[in-house]
Amino acid sequence: MRNLTMMPRISVLKDKMLSQPRYASIEQALLITETYKQNEEKPAILKRALALKNALLHLEIGAEEEELIVGNRTKGVRYGVVFPESGSSWVDREFETLPTRPQDKFQVREEDILRFREDIKPYWQGRSLEDVIRKRYGKEIDEISSVVKINQKDHAQGHICPDCAKWLQLGPAGLRQDALDRMKDASGEKRDFYESVAIVMEGVQGFLMRYHDLILSMIPNAKEENRASMQVVAHNCAFLASNPPKTFHQAVQSLWILFVVLHMESNASSFSPGRLDEFLYPFYRRDVDEGCLDDQQALEILECLWLKFNEIVYLRNRNSAKFFAGFPIGFNIAIGGQDAHGNDFSNELSFLCLKAQEHLGLPQPNLSVRLHKHTSDALLKQSIRVVAKGSGMPQFFNDEAVVHALEDLGISHKDALDYAIVGCVELTTQGNNLGWSDAAMFNLNKALEVTLTGGKCLLTGKQIAPDFGSLTQYETFDQLEAAFAKQIDYFMERMILACEQVEQAHMDILPSPFLSSVIDDCMERGMDVTRGGAVYNLSGIQMIQVANLADSLAALKQLVFDEKKVSKEQLLHALETNFKGDEVLRNRLLYKAPKYGNDIAWVDELGAKWARYFNHKLSLHHNYRGGPYHTGMYTVSAHVPMGEMVGASPDGRFAGQPLADGGMSPVYGRDISGPTAVLQSVSSLDNVLTTNGGLLNMKFLPEFFSTETGIDKFAKFLRTFVDLKIPHIQFNVVRREDLIAAQKNPEQYRSLTVRVAGYTAYFTELAGELQNEIIARTSYSDI
Repeated sequence: MRNLTMMPRISVLKDKMLSQPRYASIEQALLITETYKQNEEKPAILKRALALKNALLHLEIGAEEEELIVGNRTKGVRYGVVFPESGSSWVDREFETLPTRPQDKFQVREEDILRFREDIKPYWQGRSLEDVIRKRYGKEIDEISSVVKINQKDHAQGHICPDCAKWLQLGPAGLRQDALDRMKDASGEKRDFYESVAIVMEGVQGFLMRYHDLILSMIPNAKEENRASMQVVAHNCAFLASNPPKTFHQAVQSLWILFVVLHMESNASSFSPGRLDEFLYPFYRRDVDEGCLDDQQALEILECLWLKFNEIVYLRNRNSAKFFAGFPIGFNIAIGGQDAHGNDFSNELSFLCLKAQEHLGLPQPNLSVRLHKHTSDALLKQSIRVVAKGSGMPQFFNDEAVVHALEDLGISHKDALDYAIVGCVELTTQGNNLGWSDAAMFNLNKALEVTLTGGKCLLTGKQIAPDFGSLTQYETFDQLEAAFAKQIDYFMERMILACEQVEQAHMDILPSPFLSSVIDDCMERGMDVTRGGAVYNLSGIQMIQVANLADSLAALKQLVFDEKKVSKEQLLHALETNFKGDEVLRNRLLYKAPKYGNDIAWVDELGAKWARYFNHKLSLHHNYRGGPYHTGMYTVSAHVPMGEMVGASPDGRFAGQPLADGGMSPVYGRDISGPTAVLQSVSSLDNVLTTNGGLLNMKFLPEFFSTETGIDKFAKFLRTFVDLKIPHIQFNVVRREDLIAAQKNPEQYRSLTVRVAGYTAYFTELAGELQNEIIARTSYSDI
């Protein structure tokens, strides 16, 4: 496959996409509002279905004549969609600031702001998900916000892997007929559910026919070299409106329409295709065997799909944009891994996916490779060669760590072996799971802060937690840890109540019939996915950040309690004053206390101990859908804003500085014993702690990959990663000097991408503090 090239149409489409301006759009909001006004008396699920159908049939659509795959939620690319069902109050507060805010900017049109305030805002005030949660439980959520960030408050549910195989088997026509058949014998809420599915599928059929008609209308004015492919694309759309796909090209088009509609329904992030090389392979194999497809043609189709994955972004409020910076929309594709019998799995499509990423180097899709003990050298080394190109992808997941951990969570062996990834690094089963993997983020370091201060915030001086004692009152390290446990318990109980309120509001306000149609067992039960219709109903909480916590506890244990080289009074005063006048003490904390990430067993165990405690306490609760809570260790970009909420800490960190990146990664600059020592430290974290996803970030210099010897050494490094049963690892391959140059001259580095956390973003689109944090991460030149 080394002889495969990127065809001219791909370069043209890429340049068109990157050059288009990014706007906020109210078009779908107007159609949703119109539908709700006309159907006030109907149940929420039918209003949602009718609103989606209205959008599918009336939103302005567009296409480029070079495209082999068509469809989008707006005519313009990378538009941010205002979605009033989930949130409009924040839009009203922030609309004018969207072009100038620090992170994830959007241009706006004055006439859209005016019409939003005249036609949309008045209707949705008090009705949207955001407003309902604010009214029901807003005060309680605010009270814990410095320790716990509750998510999913102003958008519908994402972070899910639909049943792509079922969609390709039935298509919208087949799913509509299934719903109509089931509706005959249903009544009450079940009948409403099936009717809603039938409504949205009729809308999808119309949506496809609209693209058929549009493309046919474009052909007379198109370039001669594009007309034949446009005829094929138009035919595919018409065929898919009434039939499941037959060809590889049709299957890829059908797959993309599935994800466009999911975004139109829910306006959420992280709808992920899952194991694309598994469910698309029969279409590929059939066409190749019949002589109507070769690898160059298949690659061109895949690269058109890759470009479409980059055309959808998500409009977040200002605060959320800091936690999820750089548009991590999360189209995660997993390749490799094992088959249903545990044998090594990869095929031609696995390598074509890698080739597409090598050619395009774009942030989406979030390409993941599943590794295990018997992964072929061919797949492993080709993956490394693509990583070496510097796009931050693929990232790597370890079957030896993941499969058994998922089984311990209650996932069947069959489903665990077939796992995929959603969003950044969140683990999921395919097509039968509402994992709610982004339920909340728990700042363990802020919980430690209030343990040391008697419940007071170092930044504001306010009492934000119970007074279970302060540093000067604890006689032993054990007493400090006992108080820390009480603070975790206190905030966890309040977090669970908040999560329940959010889930209940989703059930009431945002049922999702289209999503439910492609999640088992919703159709069988006649139950929406938000009400617990899926086979698995999980909720994931992120622990933020174990590396900083381990470093702080190690400094407290060794310097304050064991060796007594630092007095409790002196340290507490230094924390309260942000080390003003205490530089000698700060340096002692930084350099005389050992740090996580250097293969020092007792330090690593401190972090693991409290992660296990948090995980155990969380496992005693069940979510509103009756499923278990579980934990993850990743941050997206939250390590920057969550660091801003934490005062000076015993590890020598200044107030407001970023926390460690990743989730399992050491604090940057403190991993001084090399990359293998990092792996050893991370391996101390039990895999049960990361069933919601764990993230290890590492940065290497490009020169390391310039020879086959370097590739071979890196392959051995990844084999060690597999043997140590670490769930995840990813790499930035970039020079510090290039990042600094991109800061100074962003227009010259428009397409430079970097790994932020579990996702890749355009470096120049990140806010300055996040850029600086990425630059500061430790770089390795050897293993």
